[in-house]
Amino acid sequence: MTLSALDLALVEEASKKSGLIWVRGEGADRALWHAWVNGAAHVLGDGPGEQPFPGLADGSTAEVTVRSKDKGGRLVAWTAAVRELEPRGEAWEAAVAELKGKRLNAPDSELMTDRWARECRLLRLEPVAVSGRLPDGSLAAVPLPTQATTRRAIPAGLPKLLLKRKRKSGR
Repeated sequence: MTLSALDLALVEEASKKSGLIWVRGEGADRALWHAWVNGAAHVLGDGPGEQPFPGLADGSTAEVTVRSKDKGGRLVAWTAAVRELEPRGEAWEAAVAELKGKRLNAPDSELMTDRWARECRLLRLEPVAVSGRLPDGSLAAVPLPTQATTRRAIPAGLPKLLLKRKRKSGR
């Protein structure tokens, strides 16, 4: 399928409103944060402390699925031409300006763009075709290994202890 003006409008609007896009390259499927700039989704990563995107290489293609921000259902699936942007180029600077505002919890927010230029890759995912069908299955990826743990249940006696403290303070 080729990309009509209506298809492009759907891809752009859905991608702009969604915080994440699901991208399938040569490797695993990944949920990636992105910014829509100048007719394409831009993803930054593959550097220390940034999102990994294995299997996405300059000159390759990727399958992108966009979900609804409010309901979480799939809205549109499209094929993207992947192009790596040269650090400090005009297109790179425009994309990074948008991405800076979307990068949450950066450890070095003042020096972030310099680190991105040195250590990360910025990929432009430009739509070339829209799929007539949405993909089957969950598209869920296996979580990356981490030191983080989930919250454990609170001890059974804690609510009584807290209630006792409130009574003592006269509340």
